[in-house]
Amino acid sequence: MSAIPANLQDVRTRIAVTEKAANRIEGDVSLVAVSKFHPAEAVEGAISAGQYIFGENRVQEAAEKFAALRTSHSDIELHLIGPLQTNKVREAVRLFDIIETVDRPKLAEALASEMERAGRRPDLLIQVNTGEEPQKAGILPTELEAFVELCREKLCLPVIGLMCIPPIDDEPAMHFGLLAEMARRHGLKTLSMGMSADFETAIRLGATHVRVGSAVFGARPMMKPS
Repeated sequence: MSAIPANLQDVRTRIAVTEKAANRIEGDVSLVAVSKFHPAEAVEGAISAGQYIFGENRVQEAAEKFAALRTSHSDIELHLIGPLQTNKVREAVRLFDIIETVDRPKLAEALASEMERAGRRPDLLIQVNTGEEPQKAGILPTELEAFVELCREKLCLPVIGLMCIPPIDDEPAMHFGLLAEMARRHGLKTLSMGMSADFETAIRLGATHVRVGSAVFGARPMMKPS
């Protein structure tokens, strides 16, 4: 954990260098520090180094980890970056500031219903399965137009952008480029793409948010049992 401040500084420097090389405005890209499976003490170490945007994969883990942290750090911004089950929607709407993984009509409908009930409207990103992988969550590129229309026009959801996770064995640039083009086509300004191994490529292709875990927190601990 003692390495976290230095790791953060390194990642921030790399982001800034890439922004400049890509002729982008300094500070245009937000770093989402992926704290999934890391303890609250690691998050505290990142906060002490000035990091306040975090990404979590699981609603329950985030609720347990960030309850006390948010009491002492009210400016934390929390992103859900893992799959969301409909039975966790109420807790997700209460807890997260941005939900990045909206990927199916049933989930969109559940979010709309809960936002109306709770009076809280976290921003949403649509997860796109750019590689059309059958085992991976995300709306297919060919279905995106209809899904965006459903979310924005029928359900009046606060959709602000798109998110993707490229296939592990593919060149990520083509997936980032595809996501950027789809976002442009639909007038969506937020692009969450790029992780520890490829966030610089993502920035060059238009990412506004990069999700970086191991480069900040080190190797991921063993996953907690369900």
